[in-house]
Amino acid sequence: MSDLPLLRELLDGGANINEEHDGLTLLHHAIDVEIDSHTQTGEPLRVDVTAYLLARGADPLRPSDGGCGVTAEQMAFESRHWLASALFEGWGNRRQGEGA
Repeated sequence: MSDLPLLRELLDGGANINEEHDGLTLLHHAIDVEIDSHTQTGEPLRVDVTAYLLARGADPLRPSDGGCGVTAEQMAFESRHWLASALFEGWGNRRQGEGA
């Protein structure tokens, strides 16, 4: 999940950005990996994979079908991934401004 060039290649090749694995979308997995990495290493919290998926059309308001049933936005908030939460808030504000 931290290999952005591979992720880009897969998405460019037609991979479904909303496909679920183990009950979670790619966006859910990105949040989980970013939080786990920060917790386990003590390195600063990152949001690069989450931001890339959002830019490619992942929907943070789409609940997972197979597993947790929560949205990626909820998952970020509940896990205290403040960077992803801020990113999703800005995404939502922009969509509202565009009349979406």
